[in-house]
Amino acid sequence: MAGLNEIIHQPVRLRIMAALVALEDGSEVDFTYLRGLLEVTDGNLGAHLRKLEEAGYIAVTKTFVERKPRTYVAATPQGRRVFQEHVAALEEILKGQ
Repeated sequence: MAGLNEIIHQPVRLRIMAALVALEDGSEVDFTYLRGLLEVTDGNLGAHLRKLEEAGYIAVTKTFVERKPRTYVAATPQGRRVFQEHVAALEEILKGQ
C-alpha cells in the first residue's frame, strides 16, 4: 500500500491541492479566489502555500496588475503526481486493502 503524504494530508493543504489539480495543466488561480473558495484567512492560506511551495508541489507567481500585487498559484507536475498517489492511498484505506 502506498503511504499517505504527510505534507498533503493536512486538511487545508489537501483542499488546496484538490482545487489546483482540478485545473487544466498549466492553469493557475488567484490567491484571493483560493482564499474565498477555502474560507481561510490570508495568513493561514499563505502559511499553507509556503509549505506546499517548499515541497515543490505548487508554483507561486507574484505580479502586479494595475499597480496592485497579485499572487497566482498552480500545481507543479510533481504536486500533481504526489496528490494522485495520496488519493490512491486514501482509496486503499477506504476499501480496506
